[in-house]
Amino acid sequence: MERISVVLTTLNEEANIERCLKSVRWADEIVVVDSFSWDRTAELARRYTGRVYQHVYPGSSRQVQRGIEYATGDWILVIDADEEVTPPLAEAIRTVLREGTGNDGFRILRKPYAFGRWIEHGGWFPDYQFRLFRKSRYRPEHQEVHGGFTTDGRSGRLEELLLHHTYPTIYSYVEKMNDYTSLQVSNKLAADPGAQAPWHKLVLSPLSHFLRMFIVHKGYRDGFQGFVLALLDAAYTMLLYAKLWEYRMREREGEGKLPPITNVQLSLLKHRQ
Repeated sequence: MERISVVLTTLNEEANIERCLKSVRWADEIVVVDSFSWDRTAELARRYTGRVYQHVYPGSSRQVQRGIEYATGDWILVIDADEEVTPPLAEAIRTVLREGTGNDGFRILRKPYAFGRWIEHGGWFPDYQFRLFRKSRYRPEHQEVHGGFTTDGRSGRLEELLLHHTYPTIYSYVEKMNDYTSLQVSNKLAADPGAQAPWHKLVLSPLSHFLRMFIVHKGYRDGFQGFVLALLDAAYTMLLYAKLWEYRMREREGEGKLPPITNVQLSLLKHRQ
C-alpha cells in the first residue's frame, strides 16, 4: 500500500492543533511547518509527530510546499490547523491508498463552522478543496493569499467531509480580513497590473456581494449567522477595493511608502509594532 504524509502549517494554533492532529493519527507521517509560534503550538505538535520544522512565513502555499519537500509519503494530504478529518473521510482516503486509483489528486468536500453553527449555504458550502494528491504529480499555484495546488493529471472528488472550524468569533473574522484584503490587492495586481478601484466598485460591489450570498445562494437559511456572514463578506469586498484605491492613490502621489500588500511586508510591519 502506498504511504501518505499529512502536511500542515501553523502560527499560534494552540486552540486548534490537537483536534486537527488527533484526526490524522492514522497517517504514515505528519509534517508540521510552524512559523515561530509564540504560544504552545510547536510543543503540542511534537506530542503527535517528530517532524516539526520552523521557518519564517512566506505565504501559505509556499510554506506548505516546504512541508511537502520534507514529506516522504507517496501521497500528500494538506490540511489547515483549524480543520478536522472526519472518520469517514479518513476511511475513504485509506481506501484510495489500499485499492489504488487512476487519479493523481482529489478535491475534498469541506464544511465550515462559523459563529456557533455549521454553515450550509451562502456560497460557503459545498466547498471542494484540492488537498489530496500524489507527491510526484502536483503543481503549486502560488499567490500572496489563497494560493493552492493542482495536478496536470486526472483528478477526482471525495464526498466525505473535512470539517473547517473557521471563525469562532467575529473578532477572528475581522482580524483575518485585515490581512487577507491587503494580500488580495497583491493578487489583483498580479492578475491585472492596471487594476483600479473606481467609486462605483466601492459602492456597488459590496451590495452585489451581499445580495448574492444572502439571497441568491440562500444564506438566509443559515439564520442570523448567515446574515452576519453576508454582511462581513460585503465589508471584505468594500475593504479590498478601498485598499486598492489607497494603493493607487499613494502610487500616483509618489510620496511616502506604499501600503503593505505582501506577506513579507505585513510581517515586517507587525514586527515593528
